[in-house]
Amino acid sequence: MNPLDPLSADEIARAVAIFDHEGLIARVVLDEPTKEELARDTVERRAAITFVPGPGTGLLEALVSLTDEYVLSVEHVPDARPALLFEDSINAIVAVMENADFIAAVKRRGIDDMSKVQLDPWPAGTFGIPHEEGRRITRVIAFLRDNPTDNGYGRPIEGVVVIVDMGRGEVLEVQDHGVTPIPVDPGSYLAQDHEPRTGLKPLEITQPEGPSFTIDGHRIDWQGWSLHVSMDPYEGLVLHTISYAGRSILHRASISEMVVPYGDPGPLHGWKNAFDAGEWGLGRMVNSLELGCDCLGEICYLDAVFSDEHGNPQVHKNAVCIHEEDYGILWKHWDMQGGTTEVRRSRRLVVSSISTVGNYEYGFYWYLYLDGTIQLEVKLTGIMSTMAAVDTPSHASMVAPGLAAPYHQHLFCARLDLDVDGGHNEVYEVDVLPDPGSSDHSFLPHATRLESEQGARRIVDPAKSRTWKIVNPDVRNALGEPVAYKLVPGSTPTLLADPSSSVGRRAAFATRNLWVTPYEPNEIRAAGGYPNQSAGGDGLPQWTSADRSLVGTDIVLWHTFGVTHIPRPEDWPVMPVEYAGFSLVPVGFFDRNPALDLPPPECKEHT
Repeated sequence: MNPLDPLSADEIARAVAIFDHEGLIARVVLDEPTKEELARDTVERRAAITFVPGPGTGLLEALVSLTDEYVLSVEHVPDARPALLFEDSINAIVAVMENADFIAAVKRRGIDDMSKVQLDPWPAGTFGIPHEEGRRITRVIAFLRDNPTDNGYGRPIEGVVVIVDMGRGEVLEVQDHGVTPIPVDPGSYLAQDHEPRTGLKPLEITQPEGPSFTIDGHRIDWQGWSLHVSMDPYEGLVLHTISYAGRSILHRASISEMVVPYGDPGPLHGWKNAFDAGEWGLGRMVNSLELGCDCLGEICYLDAVFSDEHGNPQVHKNAVCIHEEDYGILWKHWDMQGGTTEVRRSRRLVVSSISTVGNYEYGFYWYLYLDGTIQLEVKLTGIMSTMAAVDTPSHASMVAPGLAAPYHQHLFCARLDLDVDGGHNEVYEVDVLPDPGSSDHSFLPHATRLESEQGARRIVDPAKSRTWKIVNPDVRNALGEPVAYKLVPGSTPTLLADPSSSVGRRAAFATRNLWVTPYEPNEIRAAGGYPNQSAGGDGLPQWTSADRSLVGTDIVLWHTFGVTHIPRPEDWPVMPVEYAGFSLVPVGFFDRNPALDLPPPECKEHT
């Protein structure tokens, strides 16, 4: 077994039995060995358990040795709340459905059949209201489904927000801000409700000799690449020990946190600031993928195993999809003088998963290319959070008659523990600027080393073609230059909320596109371990306030990227995919184009 393999079903059951406490369990995961531990001949196998002892606040964090079968430590974390528990969410729905004030509010809108009401519990945020003190709370909003397969988000029951104590299953307050007509059109996206277009001929992807990659447990090898893949209940897809031809590049890569802040200032939607990783869990919400729909080609899958809230192992089938894709031309040149043409086709290894968090879907696609490039692409789809409206709201777009969708952002923070040819790396910010000492059309790259944490809080600047280069000063290429990779950002926003606002304090990681910290194995989550109802300031702002040196050490990059979504009618009733992401590109890591040895494709005459 690889020391980084996720816990098996048997190990989860054993860890829970060894800890032996009554209550709910928020998570049971591998306590990942540190880099120092991985260098040893034997590595202790440990489980980390987050335990919820009662209906209020406060957690226990237990560390269990599976090697020696005893509890190593138990730490009490006061005032913390876990991510929203599924059992808590069900309790909240039951409590709201039976509440007389809510039933009366729904009847005021002409709804007598409660079986047609859809309830969505949301993370409540932190706004200083009395209900927050000492409780695990949620805000519940409602939608109308005349039929079970209706798109509930097409018919929001506007004006009603219910605050519920999740742990105790107690309705604390029913807010009714006034009746707005419920939209008539259910907004169906089902195939049966749309005339299918014609003329699309079959498009088949085949590999008669099978795929070019091999899988051994959770390890994948492909064309010089080697990596280890697992699934975390909160971070979702995690890649470990990525190397090329035996040379290390990344020790660990994941989405450490993400936030979806809404731009509507009103009481019905202004509190919506969901942390879809830390408050729900990208891994807990992972889909079981299907051949021909989610993945196309010669596919292999990996399952994920998580604990439920009573400590029972649960297998999520086909949680990770692995396959190859043709990606067009990798390189080409036609030599007019010599009369030769050389072309090679690009191919990439795809490691992907898809998570459904309420109304939204997020697809996470890690790509490894034949030229040494690593790319993360997030595909955003699903259904927008909606509101009923008579007139166009000030902070939302009309997307259908009587229906609007608020302006919002999706901001992801990738944690990238880079080990470029070893653990000693430094980071340079590279801007391309005009050369004032030369002609009026010349320009040069200017590299500035980021020497401490506070100076490494940076933002994207497309006007300067800004990238960040991760250099190993101890390893040189054939030209005598230090080997490096560069982080190439996409066009990406930062958090638009005021830094002093509730979400600004809690999602401070999203105020910058880049943070750099020294490697610390316990610094994993950009907004801290427990963002649910947190006061803010945890995670990156707290760690980097120490202003630790980034020179002569092992460093970790944190890259915030995403989209600002101004909804459009074409996004309704289900969104075409919107893309966000970044690339890690070799810069002097190789002595020349590493894809020169690819065999030429078989060219055929067009008939």
